[in-house]
Amino acid sequence: MKHILIAQLTHFRIDTLKMNALLYPSYFPSISHFVAIAQANRVTFEMEDNYQKQTNRNRMYIYSPNGIQLLNIPIKHSKLAHQKTKEVRIESAFDWQKQHFKSLEAAYRTSPFFEYFEDDLAPIFNKKYDFLMDLNLESMAVVSKFLGLEFDYDETTEFFHEVPDKVDFRDLINGKKDTAQFEPYTQVFDDKHGYLNNLSVLDLLFNEGRYALDYLKKQPLIVQP
Repeated sequence: MKHILIAQLTHFRIDTLKMNALLYPSYFPSISHFVAIAQANRVTFEMEDNYQKQTNRNRMYIYSPNGIQLLNIPIKHSKLAHQKTKEVRIESAFDWQKQHFKSLEAAYRTSPFFEYFEDDLAPIFNKKYDFLMDLNLESMAVVSKFLGLEFDYDETTEFFHEVPDKVDFRDLINGKKDTAQFEPYTQVFDDKHGYLNNLSVLDLLFNEGRYALDYLKKQPLIVQP
């Protein structure tokens, strides 16, 4: 059985050279999202899904001085039973962007590369967004720029549960289903809380800088059966 598993994994790595990865756009996604993007030949974003609560569509996790911290984007509640994610609006009744940026500063001000990216990152936390999808796509575009990745992608026009022509990474949006384990790298507070796996890709960028892309290309890809 062990030899069969190794053969399957080797075959999958070869296929990544022509892989079309299907993902949900999310808010400064987890490292696993960008492992898939960095290793894909093409990327397709799912745009026709129904919004689901308690997923990473509107949240990211960072390494704070007290350990893992959730940064959540408030959304406006809809009376519709099923609302498409691309139609979800952000609640702007309070200044959550200011709070998020302050949290990033507290977490990463002493990291090696926070100041290097800060000026290009700050506008996202000053610009007012109406739709969650617009913010998610812009956050991913900024990360791609930092990594030196071209941010070219296709968009779905209809939702399908089965997508045989793509590698389906949509489950990564649900942190409970994202079981990827990655190679440890140095984190700001790892002397206090140890290594925290698969946080927002910002954690990797602030700690590894220009080496982040090489890291992403080396990590194993995991697809749920």
